[in-house]
Amino acid sequence: MTLDHDLTVEGATLRYGERTVVADLSLTVPPGAVSVIVGANACGKSTLLRAMARLLAPAAGRVVLDGADIHRMPTRQVARTLGLLPQSPIAPEGIVVADLVGRGRHPYQGMLSRWSREDDQAVAAALAATGTAEVADRAVDELSGGQRQRVWIAMALAQQTDILLLDEPTTFLDVSHQVEVLDLLTDLNRSRGTTVVMVLHDLNLAARYADHLVALRDGAIVAAGPPTEVVTESLVSEVFGMPCRVIPDPVSATPLVVPLGRHHVKELL
Repeated sequence: MTLDHDLTVEGATLRYGERTVVADLSLTVPPGAVSVIVGANACGKSTLLRAMARLLAPAAGRVVLDGADIHRMPTRQVARTLGLLPQSPIAPEGIVVADLVGRGRHPYQGMLSRWSREDDQAVAAALAATGTAEVADRAVDELSGGQRQRVWIAMALAQQTDILLLDEPTTFLDVSHQVEVLDLLTDLNRSRGTTVVMVLHDLNLAARYADHLVALRDGAIVAAGPPTEVVTESLVSEVFGMPCRVIPDPVSATPLVVPLGRHHVKELL
């Protein structure tokens, strides 16, 4: 099942004050797919995601959701279609896990609507999916970094949007929980057709989980497409400035980047 929504960036220039981070960038997000944005630090990955989530207005160009400029759409309409997990979310002091996850249901609340059984079910499912049901009654600020990150992901899942944007969703998680979270997002994509767009720091995890990979350098797209076409030794060198070998992942057969330290480079010369 694919939930047919179109999300595109058209000639966007993104700035913080006078500093231009992204210039004249265009991107089409494949509907119903898992897209991952990669690149070196400060290349514009998070800035691009903020613009796609309507948190940053382009200085030029626009972000288009289902044919309309996202900045001209009603907030509630956007929030029912597009969910966001930012890089460093901040929870209200003293809030308990269940209440924070319940905030994902706010787009469905209104002047005349009340909390419903459907809301309860959405929160319970999100807690169960992220393994946080056992801490539902605990204060968020008492949790470990990894637990807090999973709670934030639960809140995004509870929103039940057709498009989900996540900025470094594996931050603070150990390797096993990183894989669990990425498996969870893949399951969500495969079972519901949810369009997922993530910024990931780990290029090998990105190559393993992405249907569509977007590589940025200095605020511009260097390459975009299936990981098998995008992740090459020359691309890694250009984008990350890192000599490497790219081999098939023995588990997923996706590209696996093996970094070369300077001593290994000398040995190969």
